[in-house]
Amino acid sequence: MDKKNLEGKVDKLKGKVKEIGGVATDNRDWESEGKLDRIKGSVKEGLGNLRQGIKDKLDQLDDNKGENPKSETPENPQP
Repeated sequence: MDKKNLEGKVDKLKGKVKEIGGVATDNRDWESEGKLDRIKGSVKEGLGNLRQGIKDKLDQLDDNKGENPKSETPENPQP
C-alpha cells in the first residue's frame, strides 16, 4: 500500500467524523470541512492507487528484463 493510500483513508475517516459532528451539532462549518476532507482523501487515495500501479508495472518490467536474455545466433554473434 502506498503512503498516499493511507493518507487518503485517514483524511476520509477524519472527514466523516467532522461531517457527522457538524450534522449532530448543527455546525455547518464542520460539516463542510468534513465533506472537503472526504473529497481530499478520495483524491489522495486515487493518486496512491496510481502510484502503486506504476510501481508494480516498473517492478514487473524489471523482473521480466532478466528472463529473456539475447541468445547468440550465427546471424547475431556477440563479441
